[in-house]
Amino acid sequence: MHILLTVHQFFPNYFSGTEVLTLSVGKELLKRGHEVAVLTGFPAQRQLDDAERFDEYDHEGLRVFRFHHAYVPMGEQEVLTEIEYDNRLAAQYFARVVATFKPEVVHLFHMSRLGGAVMDVAAAAGIPAFYTPTDFWTICPTSQLLLDGGRMCPGPTPYGGNCVKHVAELTRGPRVKAVAKMIPTALVELGTMLTVKGVLPNYPHARDVAAMSRRRPYLVERVNGLNRVLSPTKLMTRTLTANGVDPAIIVNSAYGIETAGYGVEPPVRAPGEPLVIGFIGTLAKHKGAHVLIDAFKQLPPGSAKLDIYGNPADFPDYFADLEHRAAGSPDITFRGTFPNGEIGRVLTGLHVLVVPSLWYENAPLVVYSALAAKRPVIASDFPGLSENVIDGVNGLIFPPGDVAALAASLRRLSEDAALLPALSAGCRPPKSTVQYVEELEALYRAPPPAHARADVPRFAPLVLGDERGVLSGWAVMDGTTPARITLRAGGTVRGECTRFLPRADVRDGLARGGAPVKGHAFGYVIKAPPGLARARAELVIETQDGRSVTVTLAGFEAGTSRHLGGTDYIAIDSERRIWQAE
Repeated sequence: MHILLTVHQFFPNYFSGTEVLTLSVGKELLKRGHEVAVLTGFPAQRQLDDAERFDEYDHEGLRVFRFHHAYVPMGEQEVLTEIEYDNRLAAQYFARVVATFKPEVVHLFHMSRLGGAVMDVAAAAGIPAFYTPTDFWTICPTSQLLLDGGRMCPGPTPYGGNCVKHVAELTRGPRVKAVAKMIPTALVELGTMLTVKGVLPNYPHARDVAAMSRRRPYLVERVNGLNRVLSPTKLMTRTLTANGVDPAIIVNSAYGIETAGYGVEPPVRAPGEPLVIGFIGTLAKHKGAHVLIDAFKQLPPGSAKLDIYGNPADFPDYFADLEHRAAGSPDITFRGTFPNGEIGRVLTGLHVLVVPSLWYENAPLVVYSALAAKRPVIASDFPGLSENVIDGVNGLIFPPGDVAALAASLRRLSEDAALLPALSAGCRPPKSTVQYVEELEALYRAPPPAHARADVPRFAPLVLGDERGVLSGWAVMDGTTPARITLRAGGTVRGECTRFLPRADVRDGLARGGAPVKGHAFGYVIKAPPGLARARAELVIETQDGRSVTVTLAGFEAGTSRHLGGTDYIAIDSERRIWQAE
């Protein structure tokens, strides 16, 4: 069979749990004689034209189609909230991949950075499609169901007002964040409902609010049209069904891991030897490494060692905080990353693994790996973890974020010589990748369920080379975000921008120069037909109060800026395929 896998990011640049799972499944399918390709997202590192967002490469025998994603207007879409879950440019690219690779099965391991419209493409082509949700992206725009302050979220309210409030707190400036925190969720829910129903007059970000309200029903409708959803935990099954996913299409199926390379010997700790404690994972706040460091520092000096594995570059500010917390403790070592094939060796060097997560972990693969290596796990008491880590059997459980409780568990394991071998003996080997893929093949070949979506949107395969030109830069009018920028050529409107992108660099640069600025959304992107005459082109910049300034482009080069007087500024960063040859 031709089998196409999707994932939000992939090797060699990204190698966390979901990426490891996707790679291991792909390689095992290859061994079984299938043709396998991967469609992946990728966080774009620079501003790109639509035509530059697609490339291909090979990784360990897998053909990889890559879509370079960014939270900017793309294709024909301008509403960033909508692009996050319904990316039509990515869907067109997916349709192109389907037309060239001709998959007989599509297996979705993650859809972030690709969007839910990929499910439309599979449905329209009549391709059996399966979904393994490795986190809560289907339900939650942050994928974590984690509220500010560490509180857990059950899912969107009927109109998604709680998501509107939470995303505003996460993505807007300090003033908006402070105001959003003060507004009751019920009031935001009412405002969201009135926005969706068209009762409220148009206001800034109204389209984003309406798009956020549509997010869950849009995705759930599409998930319910899939052949099967392979839920790895009871927690995931409960969460999906509570938010509208049809339980009839859900199959409970724990992940499999590569079991080769793991030692079969239990950890041995000689009398007086320090307990070697490990953390393996993303160095991000929700993973809780700071909780582990604070707890570790409560242990008697020299009684234990802590090895922390993770990429310092993923979240530099958070890593700097970890270094600050660890300062003065010679027993804490940051060991960076390692190739995935080395995880058995790394675990062999530990006595115990700690997973101090602050969110609803969905059966992280590192837990399975630790159990395969007969290393007990000390984990936060979340359902996705406690389904696999049984307190007193193969590990210990502590309340999430409770530094004192985690320190007590570490101290208990350090001081009770009989506890480590007892917990190690309780570690049972998890399902192997071979067993997991055997289950997948059986599902791929099973008769489809008796449901079908009506009126499935269709996406024409993307044709590269038909793209419009792009003019981009930044503008500040009256010290704040403009209302509109229009590109005119020969007296005719050729393109416009009414949605401005975050440009903290512009805000900070102007502030350092003494220019008073408000907000941070100053970036513009204007798409226009190619072949315009630059000498006859001009930009019309409108302010929020209706004033406008016209700037001719003759002599105004890309990479330069102009001060238009007062607190009005305009800059051109780049211009591609937009002007006719002179």
